[in-house]
Amino acid sequence: MNQYVNARNYNSKIYMMAVTAVMTAVTCILAPMSIPIGPVPISLTNLVIYIALYLLGWKMGTVSYLIYLVIGAVGVPVFSGFTGGLAKFMGPTGGYIVGFIPMAIIAGIVIEKSGNRILHFIAMAVGTAVCYALGTAWFCVLMKTDVSAALATCVFPFIPGDIAKMVIAIAFGPMLRRRLNKAGVI
Repeated sequence: MNQYVNARNYNSKIYMMAVTAVMTAVTCILAPMSIPIGPVPISLTNLVIYIALYLLGWKMGTVSYLIYLVIGAVGVPVFSGFTGGLAKFMGPTGGYIVGFIPMAIIAGIVIEKSGNRILHFIAMAVGTAVCYALGTAWFCVLMKTDVSAALATCVFPFIPGDIAKMVIAIAFGPMLRRRLNKAGVI
């Protein structure tokens, strides 16, 4: 009996590692495909993070994103516009790239602890607002611009798309999780 429980826990850990690797790979594939609308492009990074949070929970979902960051930091072109390297962190989008970490933690904790989709949306919105704040602050410092100009360039154009990504994640994330649970993957 004990061996069965240990084997099952071991298999569960392997499945979680595999799903984490898959979500990292999905981020590496979708994040570079961006639409350049200015110094900060539209990307699917936050959508992939939201989905990862449903599939992996907040800890492993955040780990999945952190692995993606390491892959990009070493120079693999996985960041928006098929770029990579540490210089990306020092560019105009660096604050947003880092801001996705607290976004994942904030949204992920609520997604993991609550089944209420309205709360999921609120948590995603709060996490996204924190990401916006960090990214905009970095953008203002780096580009030597005022907050209103940075908001007009880096936040306001993204709000409708980010809301759509949240709605898509809320619609498909729980369904994907149920299907993977039913298949015994997670």
